[in-house]
Amino acid sequence: MRADAEAALQRDLVTPEGVALRLKLADGGSRVSAFVIDLLIMLGLLIALTLLGGMALLAVGSRDNVEFIAVVWLLGFFLLRNGYFILMELGPRGATFGKRIMGLRVCARGGERLTADAVIARNLIREIEVYLPLTFLLVQAGTDNVTGLLALLGLGWTVMLLAFPLLNRDRLRIGDLLAGTWVIAAPRRTLLEDLSRAHVATPPFTDRQLAIYGVFEL
Repeated sequence: MRADAEAALQRDLVTPEGVALRLKLADGGSRVSAFVIDLLIMLGLLIALTLLGGMALLAVGSRDNVEFIAVVWLLGFFLLRNGYFILMELGPRGATFGKRIMGLRVCARGGERLTADAVIARNLIREIEVYLPLTFLLVQAGTDNVTGLLALLGLGWTVMLLAFPLLNRDRLRIGDLLAGTWVIAAPRRTLLEDLSRAHVATPPFTDRQLAIYGVFEL
C-alpha cells in the first residue's frame, strides 16, 4: 500500500535542455505541516508588528492618529503574509522556512527556471483561497451582522480551497494550477565521507614515471 502511494507521487519531468528527471510530489501532510510552521513564524512577526504599532500609538498620544496607525498595521500585515512567501520562494532554494524544515520546494512544472511571475501569482491567489474569506468572516463577526448561512458559506469556501490539493492527482493548489508550479519533495542529501579522508592505497610509480611527471603531480 505504501509503495503504491509513493509511486502515485512520482512524476517524470523533462527539462528544456532535454534532461529527464524523476521527481516526487509533496504529500498533503507535508504541505499542511509546512504551512502551519510558516503561519507560526508569521504570527510571531505579526505580534512584533503589533507591539511596534502599540508603542507608536503610545508615543503619539493622540486618538486622531489611531486610524492612521491602524491602516499602517493592516498594510504591514498584508505585506507580511504575502512578502514572506514571495521573497522566500524567490530565493535559490525556492522554499519558505516551513518548506525547508519539511524538505519541500517549489518548482516550475515545465522544468524551466522558476520565475518571479509564477511565484507572485501562486502566492497572491492565497488571498482569495484563505485570507479574504477569513477576513470577511472576522469583520462581519465584529459587527454582529453575520448570519449562520453566511458563516457556513465562508468556512466552506476556505475548506474547499484548502483541500483542493487533496482532490487532484498532482497535489496542486489553485495558485499552483494558475502559476504552472509544483511543490516537490526535496529532502536534504547526506553526503558521503570525503574520499580524501578515506584510506586509499597509493599505487606504485616507477622511477621513469616519477622522472616524467614528478612526485607532486602524481
